[in-house]
Amino acid sequence: MNTKTVHSVINTGKSYQYIDNGEPMRGGMKDVYFSPDKSYVVAFYRDEQDFSSRERLRKIVTEYYNSFFNREGGQYYKDLYCWPTDMVELDKKVGLIVPCYNQNFFFKKGYASNDLIKGKEKEGKWFASPKFRNRQFALRLDEAELGNWLSYFQICVNIARGVKRLHAAGLAHSDLSYKNVLVDPVSKSAAIIDIDGLVVPGLFPPDVIGTADFIAPEVLATKHLDVKDPNRKLPNRLTDLHALAVMIYMYLLYRHPLKGGKVHDLDTEKDDLLSMGEKALFIEHPQDTSNRPKLNQLNPKELPWADITKLPYTITGPYLKELFDQAFVTGLHQPNNRPPAEMWEQALLKTTDLMQPCSNTACEQKWYVFDNTISPKCPFCGTPHKGTLPVLDLYYEFKPTVWKPENHRLMVYHNQYLFQWHANRNIIRNERLTPEQKVPVGYFTFHQDKWVLVNQKLTSLKDLTEDKEIPPGTMVELTDGKKLLLSREEGGRVVVITMANK
Repeated sequence: MNTKTVHSVINTGKSYQYIDNGEPMRGGMKDVYFSPDKSYVVAFYRDEQDFSSRERLRKIVTEYYNSFFNREGGQYYKDLYCWPTDMVELDKKVGLIVPCYNQNFFFKKGYASNDLIKGKEKEGKWFASPKFRNRQFALRLDEAELGNWLSYFQICVNIARGVKRLHAAGLAHSDLSYKNVLVDPVSKSAAIIDIDGLVVPGLFPPDVIGTADFIAPEVLATKHLDVKDPNRKLPNRLTDLHALAVMIYMYLLYRHPLKGGKVHDLDTEKDDLLSMGEKALFIEHPQDTSNRPKLNQLNPKELPWADITKLPYTITGPYLKELFDQAFVTGLHQPNNRPPAEMWEQALLKTTDLMQPCSNTACEQKWYVFDNTISPKCPFCGTPHKGTLPVLDLYYEFKPTVWKPENHRLMVYHNQYLFQWHANRNIIRNERLTPEQKVPVGYFTFHQDKWVLVNQKLTSLKDLTEDKEIPPGTMVELTDGKKLLLSREEGGRVVVITMANK
């Protein structure tokens, strides 16, 4: 075992060790070596880096590193990005020191039938493809690796937050794809990797145009033009937003939003370029149905997910449907109309408030979004909801004594929690929540044939219908039409209860 030492070009006197057995892991542009204790890797660029590239890398490990991590909320982002921490040089080869991924981003079991991918990285592509979860497919992932439908909403929230933070700093990732995002449905976490290609508008141009399937249509449609041509579109913040929308669609529906049944050219390569570029068309476009997937051409391993009549994108609920329309109908060829990352984050979180556990223990997805119908059922296994279903619509005080609906509702299920961000609209559910704000303030339970809300911490909970205070440690029954004031503080909300599925 040959241990080598390499020195930092940023911090004089700082050095790192790595093990060189002559067979590094080879990435697209770098050769990667582990440190002796496997806590970090040293990744050397195979090609010589010019002044501009070195400058970009220097900024990433110093200035940007400090602004992301050495401030409030920095710990959350440390877990979310695999961010290089130092820059080294050996024999004119530039390298980066990158922390190793958390253990949960390596397969513990992998395939259900064999150990072929055990210990391999959990690239997002394993979880965005229908065949790896199809029980008829020999090489499907083990149940223990797959999580449930709700896990993917939390994964997408984390990815959206990661993109939001990059964009807030004026940066673009430039190559967002399921290859550059590791996901773990078990811990519901994600890690954005390959940070060294960050684009700084006007300062550092992109190295690559992106990864197939995630490249924005305008980039593909102009890639034949010279890089200096003003009409050539290169990766930027808006192309990240296309990739983010594609990724969210694929993690929730396990199919690609633009790969349908329409043929533009008999030459496969030209057809791919047109269908993802200049002629890109959403497979679920509400008016133009010409790119719907043709069932007789689909691989059985991709069903039922590829069948958009059986599992349309509307099963993701009203908030996400609106954003998918914005991303793939109005914004597909109009980049300025694409929803920003924060809108995805909030829509995903609001959608998790609409979710219900499926009562069928054999259901593969385990959760579904309430579809606002009289008799709700799970779209994945068809199991109808049993019993009454309390629906809480949130209202806020528009001006004194005038309450308006918030376009936000909370679906109740047994042992569902109520949080501060439900009780008060001034508490925003994002990565800056304090530990105290993450503690539930109450919970819902089905008790003696009645739905009740048990108050744990709300100091001003009031049943407005009965004109009665509900102090902490007591409970209130949920009945049709009842109004509850959750908080008297500024931003406090009222909920109006509807009993569905009566």
